[in-house]
Amino acid sequence: METRADFGLLLMCASCLLCSCAAFYLPGLAPVSFCKGVKDGDDCQNLIQLFVNRLDSVESVLPYEYDVFDFCHDDKERRPSENLGQVLFGERIETSPYKFRFNETVECKTVCTKTYKKGAKEDAEKLDFLKRGMQLNYQHHWLTNLFYEYSCKQRIIDNMPVTWCYDVDDGQKYCNPGFPIGCYVTPQGRAKDACVINAEFNRKHTFYVFNHVDIKITYHSGASEGWRGARLVAATLEPKSINQQDESNPVCRGGTPMDVFGDLDDDLKITYTYSVRYEENNDIKWASRWDYILVSMPHTNIQWFSIMNSLVIVLFLSGMVAMIMLRTLHKDIARYNQVDQEDAQEESGWKQVHGDVFRPPRKGMLLSVFLGQGTQIFIMTFITLYQLLWSKAHHTLCSTKAWWAILACLGFLSPANRGALMTCAVVLWVLLGTPAGYVSARLYKTFGGEKWKTNVLLTALLCPGIIFADFFLMNLILWVEGSSAAIPFGTLVAILALWFGISVPLTFLGAYFGFKKPAIEQPVRTNQIPRQIPEQSFFTKPIPGIVMGGILPFGCIFIQLFFILNSIWSHQMYYMFGFLFLVFIILLITCSEATVLLCYFHLCAEDYHWWWRSFLTSGFTAVYLFVYAIHYFFSKLQIIGAASTILYFGYTIIMVLIFFLFTGTIGFFSSFWFVNKIYSVVKVD
Repeated sequence: METRADFGLLLMCASCLLCSCAAFYLPGLAPVSFCKGVKDGDDCQNLIQLFVNRLDSVESVLPYEYDVFDFCHDDKERRPSENLGQVLFGERIETSPYKFRFNETVECKTVCTKTYKKGAKEDAEKLDFLKRGMQLNYQHHWLTNLFYEYSCKQRIIDNMPVTWCYDVDDGQKYCNPGFPIGCYVTPQGRAKDACVINAEFNRKHTFYVFNHVDIKITYHSGASEGWRGARLVAATLEPKSINQQDESNPVCRGGTPMDVFGDLDDDLKITYTYSVRYEENNDIKWASRWDYILVSMPHTNIQWFSIMNSLVIVLFLSGMVAMIMLRTLHKDIARYNQVDQEDAQEESGWKQVHGDVFRPPRKGMLLSVFLGQGTQIFIMTFITLYQLLWSKAHHTLCSTKAWWAILACLGFLSPANRGALMTCAVVLWVLLGTPAGYVSARLYKTFGGEKWKTNVLLTALLCPGIIFADFFLMNLILWVEGSSAAIPFGTLVAILALWFGISVPLTFLGAYFGFKKPAIEQPVRTNQIPRQIPEQSFFTKPIPGIVMGGILPFGCIFIQLFFILNSIWSHQMYYMFGFLFLVFIILLITCSEATVLLCYFHLCAEDYHWWWRSFLTSGFTAVYLFVYAIHYFFSKLQIIGAASTILYFGYTIIMVLIFFLFTGTIGFFSSFWFVNKIYSVVKVD
């Protein structure tokens, strides 16, 4: 599996570079037609194959492969090639024994029977693990047909999830892309949420296994639209617990639940069965097949409230900046440019520090390294989000757009393609080493630094090294726990190869061009003797200003952050990338304006140490992100266990560090532009 995961991406790259088609479907958007009574090799498919993914839980960060739980397995198991993003996210897709022909109803078919013998240690361990999964409410994740055809004409990934739909409050229906493996009633009589399916799940200290599923396949017929066959538009199921007395003659209606007591007092047999029925619905178009899942996910009204709240903050900051730029600064500059310079200097403080405002900062090496990495992350984030929006708006591409064509063939542009977002981000980060090296080297040279070798090495290794070390430690915990999220050793080697084989050389290349360029010319000269900074008020001191600077940017994103954390830790689907891109733009504006405002106030107080302060002011938003993640952990999640807790905070630290570099870079360059602008238009003797 590791070999296929590592080299699958390279194979797709090679296939796309050789393509010469004029137009093609985006990955994940090409429909699959199904017909009754045809051979498997025809263009019109007949066999519907369900695939199974890793099992996860909202009470544990540790996902597990389907094989770890003692369920029915496919005799001829084959694993589709996972892309890099899927491997990093811990997805492990494999075939299942649930196979059936299109439009052929199946009534109560036996899949397999699992026997657990009393006194057998291995059987007891398997059953204990299954019980533990029910205690932690682990969920199945099934998918419809997956086809991987490395061809430019068609590479189909029909990964429609098989959903479990049930009624919730106010008569609404919620469709969950997963369903529980069973339910558990505690010795005190408290039942898990999954037990609401059947009122008979009421015996204390008992496990009820969902060993039967009623599957309903909804399809859109092409007869009315002039094309052959039918297209699947929905796949739903209803899990049931049925104690089968005769595995050769199963009964899938009624019966008593399949209960398992706390201890294995006798031999136990669990028979797994399924039924399939079909329903034609021509009102649902194939392009709208995800709607019935997404309408019950994040609330659009809350999203719009978040956007309006953010826009109010942006308008407030924009008004403040406009007032300063158009009124205060304009009047100051006009007075300063008059003949009597001494009177003008006495009126305000920001011009009095013109001889020190561009004095190189302390720890300029570290600041330049952070800014280089922040630039790399910023460009990566912008391109990734833009591609997501662009792919949703365009369903076909022409070969004249070669760059977009290559990305589309790789599967980067389709949100329906699992792991595409992470794959895109990782590959873009690797390829954007040149801007990181260039920005770091150019700023370090501007700061007057001479240790260029140390600068380029730190740019290439410091921040990525911290993230990789954290990631590796988390992976060790996953290895010890036997989780499917553990990255295979071959994939770790591939990531290191991408880092040292591509990213590091590109960083060196960018640093070479950065050091070849002259230092950035400042609009005013720097005095040899530093000016003494007067006593500052509480609000103009560094720490209070930095702490206040991150409040407004965080206020723009915290609602969107809630949905993002839900998608990561509560396994909900996130699909509102339009809202995300809009919030991304609002975050850029808010970080820039808040940092510029505070920078102006500090300069007016004759404090010229703005370099680090501008970076930390907007970068402090990451601290609020970490505090919110702690609040989310204790108030929203039900995670238990030391390993899951360590994993949660370990991965959160990676997110916080990346966000710190990202927001800090935005604030720094905004202030850098502002300071250069205001000091370039005044006359200085």
